[in-house]
Amino acid sequence: MSTPLKDLLRTSDLSKSDIQMLLETAGKFAKKPLQAKKTLAKRTVAIYMTKSSTRTRLASESAVAHLGGTPIFMRADDLQIGRGESIADTAKVISGFCSALIVRTFAQSDVDELGKYASIPVINALTDDDHPTQLLADWLTITERFGKSFKNRKFVYVGDGNNVANAWLIMGATMGAHVVVATPQGKWAPKAAVVNQANEIAKKSGGKIEILTDPKSAAKGASAIYTDVWMSMGDSEADRNEKISALTPFSVTRELMNLTAKDSIFMHCLPAHRGEEVAADVIDGEQSVVWRQAFHRRTTIQSLLYHLTRGELKGNK
Repeated sequence: MSTPLKDLLRTSDLSKSDIQMLLETAGKFAKKPLQAKKTLAKRTVAIYMTKSSTRTRLASESAVAHLGGTPIFMRADDLQIGRGESIADTAKVISGFCSALIVRTFAQSDVDELGKYASIPVINALTDDDHPTQLLADWLTITERFGKSFKNRKFVYVGDGNNVANAWLIMGATMGAHVVVATPQGKWAPKAAVVNQANEIAKKSGGKIEILTDPKSAAKGASAIYTDVWMSMGDSEADRNEKISALTPFSVTRELMNLTAKDSIFMHCLPAHRGEEVAADVIDGEQSVVWRQAFHRRTTIQSLLYHLTRGELKGNK
């Protein structure tokens, strides 16, 4: 019998069946958030964040509460880790008090190390490299709109080849979908290693991966257009002018949306900068599903906590 998945450290940790189960449970939590309110009764979940947050913090704390648990929110300067205590020691201490650990930080290696030394489930709620909890919310939003069959549909991300773009490729490939990432060439394109990994997954799943540099070609006939802010936390301010200049042609305007399918949707992980990566009439228009995505941050984190603490995810072995 295979060992269940202990942590969600990367989007690629999840199998298609894991994702489908998580989305199904999250859909139930969307309708009845308190239906599993004894799952974490009299238990605590640590939420450790070194990056500022609106949606992730609200989603994580409310998810724990809806499962009957008590969230404990911590920043680096709240812990001895801010004074040099090792990640390994911190992981062991948190494991003695809590039933799970949700982490939002910069380095993927920090999350990996927490997962290695913690005896409790560790959930990556964002690193510079990946954003698996966001993509679960995104794909629940997509399946609500289009159903579970992605035949003849194309799902497109345009803009900066960042952590969300990386997760978009891996999640889409795992789901067997046709996913596209359109970015400028060069240093703001997705990492070659991620593209290669997504292509390998797609070969097995029947998905299709496209990496383009023309946003109009990418948008043509798309069922979804997704974007993110151009300057993320941790980006060098020295690159701002060059980066914005390179990304300006990738702004999601009404003209770009007019190239998409008739039933297309606009997606954004938020926060958004109207007039930069997206026009106000797009994000605030009828095709926008950004508030539903934000809502599903809670339902999918709740689903993750429910299944991980019960040892019900198999992992992508």
